[in-house]
Amino acid sequence: MTEHLRWGILATGGIAGAFTRDLQVAGAPVTAVGSRDLAKAQAFAEEHGIPRAHGSYEELVADPEVDVIYVATPHPAHAGNALLALDAGKHVLVEKPFTVTEAEAQAVMDRAAEKGLVALEAMWTRWLPHMIRVREIIAAGTIGDLRTVVAAHDQKANPDPAARMLNPDLGGGALLDLGIYPVSFAWDILGAPERVIGVSDPTATGVDQQTSIILTYPGARQALLHMELDARGANNASVLGTDGRIELDPTWYAPTSFTVYDSANEVVERYASEVDGRGMQFQALELERLVAEGRSGSDLLPPAETVAIMGTLDEVRRQIGLRYPGE
Repeated sequence: MTEHLRWGILATGGIAGAFTRDLQVAGAPVTAVGSRDLAKAQAFAEEHGIPRAHGSYEELVADPEVDVIYVATPHPAHAGNALLALDAGKHVLVEKPFTVTEAEAQAVMDRAAEKGLVALEAMWTRWLPHMIRVREIIAAGTIGDLRTVVAAHDQKANPDPAARMLNPDLGGGALLDLGIYPVSFAWDILGAPERVIGVSDPTATGVDQQTSIILTYPGARQALLHMELDARGANNASVLGTDGRIELDPTWYAPTSFTVYDSANEVVERYASEVDGRGMQFQALELERLVAEGRSGSDLLPPAETVAIMGTLDEVRRQIGLRYPGE
């Protein structure tokens, strides 16, 4: 690909800043930023060298110098923000979790299809170089028949009840904010689960403090997943097969290294990750490639899979009794 799209950043939080820096590492032009607070947009624009700052999301998506919108608001706003951008004729890269519910995700993907635009979930792990190599090793049969995926995402979050992670109005809890990573990883390696089992402990604010998930698959395969918001863990992951295993170093969902072992516990391969920046640019390059090739979805994360993953999260929420205001 020889030409980049022109990016607009919707929201000005920490993840928006990290993504903007990685876009600039990749040489992609960030031409505008939008916030509901003009002063915040102007400060973000000045910090990152962005030409235009808008004091509303409506102004941002109407900007003729923007081709694609990166949606970085809290996830209860994702669906509305994505639809706003799509209706303005902009492609969208939407932070994960893509939405709060499967129904919302389907509505966004349907609108993108109607408009002939690309809507891609910003599950950046899918396009990281170490994950590409992991899939190659699995496809080659190096570790035999797959049996188990084990993955955790455990963090010590801000304990303020009004902060995003504990606030039900902002879609708080471990499951949607942290659990999307291991759930998407299990889908990536093992595909659609046959059965979903979730158990959880709630916080005083009513969101989930820690949640454990078992996904089962045909052929005696399982995924064992854990997410926690008040205790930081090692955040590693492993893929077990009948002839060996892959052990991903912390932090497994970011650019990292891994080791492949055979069934005798001998090292078969050691992969060392080398990535410029944080690694969020690869998802942006994938969206640009899809647009350039006139495609509606990525092979590594098709629209239907993004929707189905939200369905898995819906089922876990049903089982653990996690409901958000308005549901």
